[in-house]
Amino acid sequence: MDEQRTIFVGIDVSKDRLDVHLRPSGEAFHVARDTKGLEVLARRFGSLPVALVVLEATGGFEASVAAALAVAGLPLCIVNPRQIRDFARAMGRLAKTDTLDAEVIALFAERIRPPARPLPEPERSHFAELVSRRRQIIGMINMETNRRDQAVDKQLIRRLNRHITFLERELSELDGDIGQAIKASPVWCETEALLKSVPGVGDVTARTLLAQLPELGTIGRHQLAALVGIAPINRDSGLMRGRRSIAGGRTSVRGVLYMAALTTIRRGSPFRPFYERLTLRGRPRKVALVAVMRKLLVTLNAIVRNRTPWQSVMA
Repeated sequence: MDEQRTIFVGIDVSKDRLDVHLRPSGEAFHVARDTKGLEVLARRFGSLPVALVVLEATGGFEASVAAALAVAGLPLCIVNPRQIRDFARAMGRLAKTDTLDAEVIALFAERIRPPARPLPEPERSHFAELVSRRRQIIGMINMETNRRDQAVDKQLIRRLNRHITFLERELSELDGDIGQAIKASPVWCETEALLKSVPGVGDVTARTLLAQLPELGTIGRHQLAALVGIAPINRDSGLMRGRRSIAGGRTSVRGVLYMAALTTIRRGSPFRPFYERLTLRGRPRKVALVAVMRKLLVTLNAIVRNRTPWQSVMA
């Protein structure tokens, strides 16, 4: 964590009001839980060295607050209220008011330092289910299309065509649901736009990354490559040096990065010269393509972390 970012913020969320406490200064204030109040918070925190903002999950009231602060680029974590209660008991803090709750949450942020999460977990899980279902339907369409192409019986072909049409209609409706989910969340809407500003990254890649890789923008490039499964794995023993390969990780993310990397190479984006340099040095094309995938992932990670769109130079 950057040593300059030393302010920890606790926010107690209620239906109409937000009680805020800052550590270590002890400053406390409150704002209304409405658009104006959220704008005030975003502006105020935007000029401060904030290390972490912590909110309690309060049955949905925290969602709009989390979205507004995340869009402002603030490191944010939503925690279970039970964690705060247990922490308060351990600290001997038994009294309870909104102002005191905000202070306890700020203390929790400062001393426990839970990892910042870029998206509210219940919303992200729902979004991940939609994206996963989309991938399943596409797989079924491909399988049914292959069966139709191999079929001879005309009646069977008609039945397969009906099923393919049904699946395509389901896919269209699901795409609409995914689009609405993104539009309903300022966090996703802005992050999707940032991701799609990169050459080769379209709707499917951006939405898969949003759903399946919430760590994007919050961890280092080496950790991220290992998480996705595109970091070379050593296979050495004694004096023997085995071939480096990639394995494990999140296959759905790796799949969309593969297609995005192919697109960037074929369309002559700024990633193509990097690919060509590797192949000219004798690297196999598949190895060079994986290197492009890693470079693309590193670029996306920096863009989301810095909240700045793609510029026509490689990160």
